[in-house]
Amino acid sequence: MTTEAKKQAAADMEQTAAEQQTLEERFVYKDDDVIDKAFDWKQFTRLFGYMKPYARQMLPLVSIMMILGTITKLTVPFLTSMAIDKAINPKVGNPSLTLLYTLTASVVILYIIQWIAGVYRIKYTNIIGQRVIYDLRSDLFRHIQKLSFNFFDKRPAGSVLVRVTNDINSLQDLFTNGVVNLMIDCVQLVGIMVILLLINWKLALAVMLTVPIMFLISTKLRQRIRIAWQDVRMKNSRINSHLNESIQGIRVTQAYTQEQENMNYFDVMNMESRKSWNKASAMNQAFGPIIEITGGLGTMVLFWYGAQLIQSGDLTVGYLVAFSTYVSNFWDPINRLGQMYNQLLVAMASSERIFEYLDEQPSVQDKLGAKPLPMIKGDINLNQVIFEYEKGRAALKGIDLDVKVGQSIALVGHTGSGKSTIINLIGRFYDITSGRITIDGQDIRDVTLDSLRTQIGIVLQDTFIFSGTIRENIRFGRLDATDEEVENAAKAVDAHDFIMKLPGGYETEVEERGSALSMGQRQLLSFSRALLADPRILILDEATASIDTETELKIQEALKTLLKGRTSFIVAHRLSTIRHADKIVVLDHGEIKEEGTHQELTSRDGVYNGLIEAQFRFLN
Repeated sequence: MTTEAKKQAAADMEQTAAEQQTLEERFVYKDDDVIDKAFDWKQFTRLFGYMKPYARQMLPLVSIMMILGTITKLTVPFLTSMAIDKAINPKVGNPSLTLLYTLTASVVILYIIQWIAGVYRIKYTNIIGQRVIYDLRSDLFRHIQKLSFNFFDKRPAGSVLVRVTNDINSLQDLFTNGVVNLMIDCVQLVGIMVILLLINWKLALAVMLTVPIMFLISTKLRQRIRIAWQDVRMKNSRINSHLNESIQGIRVTQAYTQEQENMNYFDVMNMESRKSWNKASAMNQAFGPIIEITGGLGTMVLFWYGAQLIQSGDLTVGYLVAFSTYVSNFWDPINRLGQMYNQLLVAMASSERIFEYLDEQPSVQDKLGAKPLPMIKGDINLNQVIFEYEKGRAALKGIDLDVKVGQSIALVGHTGSGKSTIINLIGRFYDITSGRITIDGQDIRDVTLDSLRTQIGIVLQDTFIFSGTIRENIRFGRLDATDEEVENAAKAVDAHDFIMKLPGGYETEVEERGSALSMGQRQLLSFSRALLADPRILILDEATASIDTETELKIQEALKTLLKGRTSFIVAHRLSTIRHADKIVVLDHGEIKEEGTHQELTSRDGVYNGLIEAQFRFLN
């Protein structure tokens, strides 16, 4: 290779490394930082508190099976020593075949009992474990459903998804096998230590001298292992977040031919995940060699000192064999306890992330003593309303707005002027920073959220269609609605005709987000859903933005009847959507600049007129 070629190759490597570093620097999420805390026994107790409801039902039976299995396992080496010393050892005179057969048969029976006890123990521990996982997953999902909008504003959907799936799943082994195995190993260790001391306390103490060495070394790894498994969970959460985002935005990715960039981005995260897993797994596996080395040292001490005790007559060959078996059985639970500790660290890393969400309190919730909001008329008043998404950045600045029963209010303004913020505050999806919002004279913070939101219907621009039938999607607005009411709601917004042209009519199955339907059809279903709920307040947030002009005209005719007697808010840019509103409110940078009817505002040389002229220039 020439000097120039070497320089070029070095430059290419530097560029590749720089690109890789750039991708890694881009890869930042704020919500999944490693939780660097000491082992939390309070959290440990809280996690296992999920087992309490089932303790009285099944743990007695599991405990019986566990103790029975442990006793049979500890009895076998003792019978083996009797067979050697009493039935086989030629020094006893005449070896007894009858005794040998009896002891052999006893060992076989004990193994059968141990097997049966193990089968039932595993069966019932699996039942308990799955019920605990069911309860934990249900609690987490229910809690997430109650969290406020600002919680989801800060977190990617994939990050939330991984808490409910991966983090919960990582606890399954702990609850189905780990807890009972821990109890078995502890009972077995105590039993073995007692038996060893009874056989020969000097030999037992000599062998146990290696145990402190094992614990001293393994303790040094605990903190590093816990943080390593937390890092694994964090990396997996990031992959899920990016994967969810990539699937949602696949059309944009392909439209801008950014597939390769997206793959490179994913490769970086995938590589980071692999590295973190390898690191945690390597630490995890370090316990095995520690136990093996310690066990090897113990075995050396056993046979060296045991041989001396046999020669001095303090120990028989049968007892040495039994002692060896017990020591072997001693190191097995020690090894499993080491693995169990690692498993517990993995579980605690996941449980920290789960409880982090469970401890998250909704920023918007019913105040103490909140009362149900009675059937409303629809008078709405905003008095000096100030709202900040982030402290120091006001999205609304002293909004005063008075809406009478049955009025239709159009909110217009540039992007970011505060239109959607106002309707989110009326539905109390966020709480105002200061000021007051009342409906029929009642502060919305003094009434329950359910009673407030059930009387408000919202149609968004990005309408969401659930997987299921057309009928089920419309009925989502009011679950107790009859088939006739569902169809009447669809007819009212002129959705009935296109629904009946579908292969199954109202029973047509639609995929998640309604990908088989056009934007306009999805929006019509959203209208049907909102109108079926029969809300006293109806909010249309850019609801006609994705509908063609012909469909919009049909909806406008339907809305004249449907909005009658209801207070309504219309957020839109189209002149045709807002010109017939009773009042048009013009917003700019979180402040109301103008109010009035279309005729009144167009007669002035103000902000509204500027928006109208800009729209006409765009259309022409």
